[in-house]
Amino acid sequence: MYEMSIGLLLPLIGTTLGAGMVFFLKKDMNLQVQRVFTGFAAGVMTAASVWSLLIPAMEQSAPMGIWAFLPAVIGFWVGILFLLGIDSLVPHLHLHSEDPEGVKSKLPKSTMLVLAVVIHNLPEGMAVGAIYAAWLAGESTISLAGALALSVGIAIQNFPEGAIISLPLRGEGVSRGKSFLWGVFSGAVEPLGALLTIGLAAVVIPVLPYLLSFAAGAMIYVVVEELIPETSGGNHSNLGTLSFAAGFTVMMALDVALG
Repeated sequence: MYEMSIGLLLPLIGTTLGAGMVFFLKKDMNLQVQRVFTGFAAGVMTAASVWSLLIPAMEQSAPMGIWAFLPAVIGFWVGILFLLGIDSLVPHLHLHSEDPEGVKSKLPKSTMLVLAVVIHNLPEGMAVGAIYAAWLAGESTISLAGALALSVGIAIQNFPEGAIISLPLRGEGVSRGKSFLWGVFSGAVEPLGALLTIGLAAVVIPVLPYLLSFAAGAMIYVVVEELIPETSGGNHSNLGTLSFAAGFTVMMALDVALG
């Protein structure tokens, strides 16, 4: 259980360390650097969705024969629609955008920037929770090392995300301390989402393949709706594409090597 506790907290630790950069950097992060980090995060999430979530979901459904893909397809689409619903309802503002999304709100710009990252982080927490739930259930397709690989991969890509949220808030005039706390708060949803997912799986074990693919669908939604546009927006650059490939291969290597 100690190892699992560490695994659940690693993504938040990554976000916290990144948010702490507000105490060391005086200026906002360079746009090209942000592209690199955003592309890397998109690659990590895409690879994790395939190797850590969708493939294990189909392997667990192998007794269904040719229909083994069905739980993965259903869970994936439920995850997509779930994030679509949250994205449509929660007022939030993406980085480098002046047009808020979700329902109309008079929330401060800084709050809506944080909410955008919270929406982004929720499926990551659910993904970590789903894979640890599968490990707790004794699924042969999931090892403790494999679950840890997912936690490590998400923690790595959460480090720049913490900085990406805290530094712009500092640029908006928010104090360093509050900018740091907002950055940490944006990542706090991950262990909470993980614990809720584990609790659900403990009650209804047969839904594990659906939970794994649900988390995959939610993460892919974030990648396509948020990260890829941020990576490729503005002047043309290949940095985002190369960073996506780097993140994808790092997560793939972690999952295969540790899984």
